[in-house]
Amino acid sequence: MIIGGHTVIYSKDADADRAFLRDVLGLTWIDSGDGHLIFGLPPAEIAMHPDGPPPRANGHHEFYLMCDDIDAFIAEMDRHGIAIEPALHVGFGLLTQLTLPGGGLLGVYEPRHERPEAM
Repeated sequence: MIIGGHTVIYSKDADADRAFLRDVLGLTWIDSGDGHLIFGLPPAEIAMHPDGPPPRANGHHEFYLMCDDIDAFIAEMDRHGIAIEPALHVGFGLLTQLTLPGGGLLGVYEPRHERPEAM
């Protein structure tokens, strides 16, 4: 029934952010028409958390990329001149946040929790 997930990230400079995903992160991609790129992702997870006060109120969603070595990831972003925060130890892993070329923020973490088998 479910064959995958599709995430949409809104950007003030979509072309710059698409170039980042394509050229810096090296994601696979297709052009769905008019320069609208759709990127492939590795296996993903979804978690359901209880509702909380804003900004984590019902209807709010978060998106994170996962990596296997947060220090190496941060170093790679530094080499590309991408603004990135130092990693923080949080309950579920090591978390950082980078600033996309379009100005948006993107969370990346190295999971320390068990991972479900991909569908």
